[in-house]
Amino acid sequence: VGQAAYSASKGGIVGMTLPIARDLAPLGIRVVTIAPGLFSTPLLAGLPERVQKFLGSQVPFPNRLGHPGEFAHLVQALAENPMLNGEVVRLDGALRMQP
Repeated sequence: VGQAAYSASKGGIVGMTLPIARDLAPLGIRVVTIAPGLFSTPLLAGLPERVQKFLGSQVPFPNRLGHPGEFAHLVQALAENPMLNGEVVRLDGALRMQP
């Protein structure tokens, strides 16, 4: 509820990933979008501990906030695989936010 603008902007990024990948392919540039879930970032670290725990408990598996190193690991894996192009990869532990 109240997330229409956020959802529309996220949908725009997802929707343009493949067309941009196709446009940049002749230049040898790949485009891969990462759609992260809830990560332990400085922004979330500023929230009360109980709120952080609640948010982490909403993630199905693993049942916690993501770690920055996990995001970095995915970036490395995507960069190292030359066949990945024009794709959106969710990194969210199967989280789907409730309204």
